[in-house]
Amino acid sequence: MQIIPSFDLMDGRLVRLRQGDFEQKTEYSNTPLALAKELEDAGIQRLHIVDLDGAREGRPVNLHVLEQIAANTRLEIDYGGGLRSIPALRQVWDAGAHMFSVGSVAVLAPDEFSAWIDRFGPDRFLVSADVRDRKIAVHGWQQQTDMPLFDLLKRLQDLGIQHVSVTDIARDGELSGPAIELYKDILKAFPSLALVASGGISSVADLEELQAIGCAGALVGKAFFEGVIPIKYFRIHSKAN
Repeated sequence: MQIIPSFDLMDGRLVRLRQGDFEQKTEYSNTPLALAKELEDAGIQRLHIVDLDGAREGRPVNLHVLEQIAANTRLEIDYGGGLRSIPALRQVWDAGAHMFSVGSVAVLAPDEFSAWIDRFGPDRFLVSADVRDRKIAVHGWQQQTDMPLFDLLKRLQDLGIQHVSVTDIARDGELSGPAIELYKDILKAFPSLALVASGGISSVADLEELQAIGCAGALVGKAFFEGVIPIKYFRIHSKAN
């Protein structure tokens, strides 16, 4: 299982939001590039970047940060936030991303998303499925839909998408533990899915449990930034694997 640190960016700086609320923001002093290099030295191979400014403005905003990290590390980066058109995807690709992290478009504009897949291929997309009570929320969690998560996953599988991250919104930023039962049910129904767990991860034990049930990856945000899961664990875990 890959441990994937998650960088949330506003104005080029690292921040964390509580349950996606822009009014509940914590800023961190680390520069994104310096921290990315430190993570690479610890054995991390992949990085998840969320352009929060881009999500609000509808276009990628923090591309300069992506360019810096891509040019100065070997990290494989998936990048999301403001990806609403093929030109925006091309900008992110040219800046050095390995994958596109998308959410709302896959739910609300399936024909457009299908065209993106035709252009770039299904393996270039990490679809972020954000859920409350196993139903999808979109637009930065602000709009709740009636679409069941499993209906979306079936649609994505039919399109050839295998990389999906699922976030239980109620757990995000709470350090309350991941949605283990939800992930078990997903993997039982879609055993070939490369499932990335997101939200609530609060300890090394959580990561070990996610690995044991078959998750392909785990996004680590607040637990890393708050020192609950120290960077030395990444170094030990990487050597063990």
